[in-house]
Order: sequence, then structure tokens, then C-alpha cells
Amino acid sequence: MSDDKHQIGLQPHLSPMAAWALSVGTAVGWGSLVVTSNTYLNSAGPLGTIIGLVAGAVLMLLMCRNFFFMASHYPRAGGIYTYTKEVYGYDRAFLVFWFLSLTYFSMFWANATSLPLFSRFFIGDVLKFGHLFDLFGYGVYAGEVLLTITAVIVITFLGTRFRCLAMYAMPAMVWIFTGGITFCFGAALLGYDGSLSSMSPGFVPDSSALSQAMHIAFISPWAFIGFESITHSAEEFSFKKDKLYQILVASVLTSTALYIFVTLLSITAYPEDCSGWLDYIQNLNRYSGIEGLPAFYAAHHYLGDFGVAVLMAALLSLVLTSLICNLRSLSRLFYAVARDDILPGSFARLNDKQLPANAMILVAALSIPVAFVGRTAIGWIVDVTTLGATMLYGFVSAEAFKKARMLKSRREMLTGAIGFVIMLAFGTYLMFPHLFGDFHLETETYLLLMVWTVLGFFYFRWVIKNDKSRRFGKAIIVWIALLALVIFVALIWSKRLDEQSTNESVRVIQEYYHGAAEPAVQSLDEETFIQAQLDHIHHIDATNTLIITILFVLDLLALLINHMSMEKWERKAVAERDQAKETALKDPLTGAKNKHAFLQKEREINTAITEGRAENFAVVVCDVNGLKMINDTQGHKAGDEYIRQSFMIICDIFQHSPVYRIGGDEFVVIMTGRDYAIRQALLQTLHDSSVENIAKGGAVISGGVSDYIPGKDPSFHNVFGRADNLMYEEKKLLRKLGSVTREDAERAIDAGIPAVNARMNGVSTSEKTPNSKRHILVVKDRNVNLMMLDNILQEQEYDVLYAKDGADAMELVRHHREDIAIVLLDLENLKMLHLNGEHGMKVLNDTRDIPETD
Repeated sequence: MSDDKHQIGLQPHLSPMAAWALSVGTAVGWGSLVVTSNTYLNSAGPLGTIIGLVAGAVLMLLMCRNFFFMASHYPRAGGIYTYTKEVYGYDRAFLVFWFLSLTYFSMFWANATSLPLFSRFFIGDVLKFGHLFDLFGYGVYAGEVLLTITAVIVITFLGTRFRCLAMYAMPAMVWIFTGGITFCFGAALLGYDGSLSSMSPGFVPDSSALSQAMHIAFISPWAFIGFESITHSAEEFSFKKDKLYQILVASVLTSTALYIFVTLLSITAYPEDCSGWLDYIQNLNRYSGIEGLPAFYAAHHYLGDFGVAVLMAALLSLVLTSLICNLRSLSRLFYAVARDDILPGSFARLNDKQLPANAMILVAALSIPVAFVGRTAIGWIVDVTTLGATMLYGFVSAEAFKKARMLKSRREMLTGAIGFVIMLAFGTYLMFPHLFGDFHLETETYLLLMVWTVLGFFYFRWVIKNDKSRRFGKAIIVWIALLALVIFVALIWSKRLDEQSTNESVRVIQEYYHGAAEPAVQSLDEETFIQAQLDHIHHIDATNTLIITILFVLDLLALLINHMSMEKWERKAVAERDQAKETALKDPLTGAKNKHAFLQKEREINTAITEGRAENFAVVVCDVNGLKMINDTQGHKAGDEYIRQSFMIICDIFQHSPVYRIGGDEFVVIMTGRDYAIRQALLQTLHDSSVENIAKGGAVISGGVSDYIPGKDPSFHNVFGRADNLMYEEKKLLRKLGSVTREDAERAIDAGIPAVNARMNGVSTSEKTPNSKRHILVVKDRNVNLMMLDNILQEQEYDVLYAKDGADAMELVRHHREDIAIVLLDLENLKMLHLNGEHGMKVLNDTRDIPETD
């Protein structure tokens, strides 16, 4: 199949059911059965969790409106990246792409590396062979790494070859986990034999109910991120775009219901050695296997092994759907940005199935190394998802507001404004948690966020360097935002490390004075011990400062490099614009300024005349004589050369004035300054050059000049008109001196007779018409007599050649000997001929030798 066929575009194939499945499958993953227990319940209790989730769901319904509004206007691949590009430009779109890709990658990586955890929970240590290393306290084994890599490769292969994976397999797997979770929850409700009071406490003690619910609401974007991912596949919808809003709403409601079902299911049963659900949740680290997963323990409690099997199928479906959906989302995002040259163009290519296979392979290639990282580090990366989701939802709200304001759509202006304000508050809560008395992200997460931001600086440099269309690097706000993010995150990270270091020192000191410290520590005398703790704190501070300094320097370095690249690009862009402008205003044949440039100059002069600030100027109108004859007899190539010769003559004479070519054989000179001061002399030079070229066969140019008269000329056109009329008077005079005009050429061609001065202008006719000698050579120095003779001879249909003295006459005889029928010579005035008697007789003898014709 040809490459062109591969580029037809993404093909519509997603039904409403498939789109809903993709949306739910991306939003709900491994975390719905795990994080719900060890984070939500542990932080806010069942009521706080449910209230927070419902509040988050309401906010997501607001986001549904904003995403639907933007997708309706920009139904193309790329989702929020495309919206940002269209509303705020390419630079901010890059910012969105950079953090959106990290957000989707973190979800993809989290679910890919959850498969080893799945195996640990349900099949034990079967895959824990080939110990490689321990990373941050997590053991990495070859068997589990192989499982993760195999899953990534298989999912990628299926995604690149089968569109039916999204059309049929995805809905089936989503129904499996939706039905499985709902079934187990329903069984728990039916089998629960306690009262609602036995589910108490509804909130976690020692904290206000409101703060707990707000905390869940603030981090709720993490629970729903991905529901909007189907907007990346907008080009693949096979349904009307009006249905998208209902699909998004259905996805949010489905995800909310599943989170609530798992939350309530997790507290309906707990081991006998626990006093209640809170005791169970807070001590999960004491349990392993299904007892370490509250939802599975409850399913086993009510349904036995069958319940565990149902939830196992549901959890496996959750993981697989999340992998498939995030692969699709990332590949469509990469496909969109590759079309804008953020990624190499090869990632925008489609395979024979019309799928972005290269983009999917890129996702897999970047994901395989993560199999060696371990779950501890993946957890830090996943924490970024909350920040990423908050930022992205804030962006789409701002874009919806701006677009709605342009379209005067009040409803979307309201939803956009509300969404943006709420996400701004959420972002403040997450970025500056110390303002609210607690930290909500792992310390290492802030470091990862800084590193990713610095990488964004350097990658943006690559984008600018390879931006052939000059679309990036125009908004300094992107650089400022990245630099500010690094600074803010660095400060938060440093503060968190300081607190951790201080708390660790306090703990060690307490153990030391209570005699509970490690033997090596306990054996130290008090002064040495205190000094060791101080050294430890100073070491931590120095390390923090060094890391922050390195990252900050890298940030500034990237900023400087980008700035230098932009300056270089700007200089090149200015040069290109100037060159393009110059090319647009230049006549390609001669290099003269063209008619467009002439019209611009005319407008400038008219404006100056109107405003009373016009300087003295004169206009010369030039017309090239004999061009039509050359074009008709020798072709346009010769005619073009004749025009270039004429232009060079005009430039040589009017050396300090711009020359414009405004027609095929018409030039205009606008004289100011030095040329204006000697304008009549320059015009005389043009006249003399033309007269000389009549004899020599060079370019003959008629010219007329007129001065601008302040107070009399209301516009440039008046000056031009006078100069044009004078040019025609000059043309008549040159014609009398032997120059060929357009009318002469047309009449000669019609009659089959060569023009009078065809040879003089460098034109040789291949054929001569017999008995066509109608040329008369007149040697006379008085213009009045010449004009009288001209009128008489033209009435007899003779073509006249003029010579002002004997030398000119001899030259004309040499060149037109066979064409001259009559020579009129004033023999009584041989002095006028500048000839002595001998030379005079030579002229007579030469003319007598002219052969006669019938």
C-alpha cells in the first residue's frame, strides 16, 4: 500500500458505546480498588469520601460542558492540546502537551506496573524470581519486569493492528468491571447484617468533617482524569458531535458510582481482630493477600471465592482497559503534536489500518524502561497526576471562557469562569499545601516535577530550533511559567525536606534520651550525639541547596539558550520578511521596483501632498520604442533582453532615483535630491542616448519629465499625467529621427514590411520583401525643415531616416544601404556635413551606388 494512502487520516469508527467505554476505562484504573481504601478512607472516612467525590463529580460535570463546547468547535485529534493551540497559540499548547503527556504517561505506567502487584496479591511469589536490585525499598525482579514489558508490547501490538479493540473489546471489558464491582457491592448490601451505626465513624477522628470532605474534593481531579481522553479521538467519532456531552456525563456518573461502591464495599467487612473499619484501614500493612485489599476481603466475606474471582476479573479488566485507553490517548496526542512539528513528522504517519502506529510504538518505547523503576518511584510519578489534571482542567475552562466570550455564549462563559476559578483554588491548595497546614504530595514528587519542567525547557529549545513554520517561541509567558514553576516547586520541596529532616532528628533525639536508640547511637556521649544531629541537618540543607541550585542554573541556562535561539530566529525571520517584501516589490525580469511598489510610493506621495509635507520631486515617464517589433520578429526572449538593456540605460542616467517598471515597456523614475536638481540635463542625456542608439541599433527610450507644483497639483497623478504627455511628444520626435513605434511595427507586420529601424535595434529579419525600398535618408540639421519633410514624405507612405550631419549619414548608409531608396542631401552646405570636398563626393558616390528598384 502506498504512503499516500496511509495518510488519508484517522477514520471514524467509534460508536457512542465505544466512546463511553474509552472514557470510563481511562478514568478508572487500578487505583479505584486500591487508593480508595488506603488514601480516601484513611483521609476522610466513608462519608467524607462520598461527599468529596460527589463534589468532585459536580465539578467534572462542569468540565464536561467545557470539553463538549471546545470539542464542538475543534473536533480534531489532540483534544485540549488542539483547543489551546487554537485559542492561545502554539507556545501555550506546548505547555499543555508537556504536562498532559506526563499525566497520561503516569496513568499508563501505574497500570502497567500494577500487574506485578496483581500477581503478588493473587498468585503469590511466582514471578518474584531473578532479583535485580532494590530501588527505594522496593524489590525489582526479572519475572515481574518481564510481565510488565510483555503487557506493554502486547497491548501496543493489538492497538496498532486492530481497531475492533476499541469498538468491541473495550465495551466488553468495561461492562465486566462495572458489572463486577456493582454485583459485589449489591451482594454486600444484601448480606450486610449490621446497622448503619456500625459503619461509624463517618469521618476520621481528630479532624473536621468539612476539611476532610474538602481534601477529597481538592484531589478529586486525580479520580476522574482521563474521562476527557475521548476528545483526542474526535476525528474517529462515527456519531454526531451533539452526543459527546451525554457520553462525557455518563462517564463521570459511572466513575463516581464505582468509586462510591468500592468505598462502601470496603467498610462492610473487616477481620475479626479489628475493632472496626477504621482500625482495619489504618493497619492494612499488617495484612497480605486479599486481606490487604479491603474490597476483596469484603467480596470474599459475602460471596466466598466466587466474589474474589469476580473482583479479580473486574480488576484485571480495569488494568487492561486503562492500558488500552491511555495508549490510545497518548498516541492521538502524539499524532496531533507531530503534525505541528513538536515531535518528528514520522509520528504523524498512519499505517495501513489508518492508525498512528508509530506514535503507539513511541509510547511503548518510553514505557518499557519504567518496568525497572519499581512501584515506589511510580507512586511519586502518579502523584503528579493530581497537579496535571488540575492544571489541564483549568486550561480548558479558560479556553471555553475565551471562546464563549468571542461567540457571546453566556452559558459557556459562566461554566468556563467557574471552572477556572475552582481549578485555580485547587492548584493553590496542591502547590502551597503548607498554607493549609499539611502536605498532600510525596516529597519526591516535587523533585520529579522540577526535573520534568527543566526537561521541558530543553525540549522546547529543540522545538524552536526545528520549527520551520515559525509558530513557536512567540510567547515569553511559557518560559516565565516554567521558570516560576521550578522556583515554586523547589521552595516547597526544600521546605518539605527540612521538615522531614527536623522530624527525623527530633525522633532520634527522643529515642536517645529515652534509651531506645540504636546501640551505635546510644553509645555516643551527649555532645557527640548533638553534634552528629546538627551535622546531619546541615548536610541535608547543603544537599537541598545544591540540588535546587543545579536545577535553577539548568533552568536559567535553558532559558538563556531559548532566548538566544529566539533572537537568532527573529533576525532570520526579519531577514526573510524583508527579502520576501523586497521580492514582492521587485520586477523579476529587470530587478526594478514593480508596479505594486510604484502604487505604494504613489500613495505615500499623495498622503504627503494632502498633509502639506511633500518635498520637491519630478516624475519621468519612459517608454521603450520598438519592443513589439522585436517580440514579433525575434521572439520574447530577445524582447526581454531589450527591456533589460533599456532598464540599464535608465539606471545609468538616473543613478540616484528609484526606477519602477509599471508595464511591459513602461518605466517611471521619481526624482528627488541630486537628480531632481539636474533633471533637465538628465532627460537631455536620455534623449541623446536614444538618438545615438537609433543609428547604432541600441535601445531607444522615449522620456518625458514633469515637476510637482505645490499648490497646483492635488495629487501625484497630475504630475504623472503631464510627464506622460511629454513622453509621447518625445516619442513622435524620435520616430521622425528613425525610431520605430508600436504603430510602425503593427503596420509593418500587417503589410509584411520590415520596420524602418529593425536592424538598428538589433533585429535582423530572415526574409526581405522584394521591391520594398521605401526608406528615405534625409541629412539636415534644422528640426523645422525636418518636420516639414516628414509630413510630406509620410503622406507618400515613405519611412524616413534622419541624419544631423555627414558622419551620421555615412553610418546610416553603411547599415541600411540596401533599404534606402532616396537620399536628400544639402550639397551646398558641406561644412554642415563636417566633410571636405573629397569626403562629400564620397558620400555622393556611395549614395549613387545604392541599387535602384522598380
